[in-house]
Amino acid sequence: MPPPITSTSTAASARSDRHAARVAAEKAEREDVTPLFSRRNERGQPPSAWFSWHASLFQPGVRVLDLACGPGRHALLAAERGADVVAVDSDASSLAVLQREAQRRRLNLKSLHMDLRTSQITPASFDIVMAFDYLDRQRFPDFCAAVKPGGYFMAETFLVTQRQQGWGPESDEHLVQPGELIRLVAPFEVLLAREVIEMIDGRPGAIASVLAVNTTAE
Repeated sequence: MPPPITSTSTAASARSDRHAARVAAEKAEREDVTPLFSRRNERGQPPSAWFSWHASLFQPGVRVLDLACGPGRHALLAAERGADVVAVDSDASSLAVLQREAQRRRLNLKSLHMDLRTSQITPASFDIVMAFDYLDRQRFPDFCAAVKPGGYFMAETFLVTQRQQGWGPESDEHLVQPGELIRLVAPFEVLLAREVIEMIDGRPGAIASVLAVNTTAE
């Protein structure tokens, strides 16, 4: 059976990726300070409220893909609940932080360093796919296709009105229009969705969130 995620990178670039991850891990070990924990307690950055409200979905045996996971605030919590988590990001230093924390907590979590713009994901290979603060309109169909029949796609990102808040992304490439996130998960059935102003680290954030289910028959 092929792996659930494969990269189109060459063997040379794969070696380069591994080297970058190793260097980042060694640097983090020397400094013993990471972006995730330097200004917070050992629990790290708090999860999105959207994730917390639906945390009961993450159970033992559930296979989860966390897209653009960063240092892993959601991947770690999903793994703590017993889920089998694959966390993907293009930033080696963030993955080094995540992997070290996963090992410290003895969690069943695999981190992969790859470019989501080109990496291939085997269809119907995950029970839950989640994407927080990550938007790639062109690849949304591929991300949704990775969800098994009966599985869930969970996403949250900034609305275009985030520009009015004075912080965060400004490019249209990284901001969704009202109602757009629901359209991006079609033809999945949307179970819950919201577009709100929510406090994030003490600052107002204009965000869109969605939880959708793959109703395709097996």
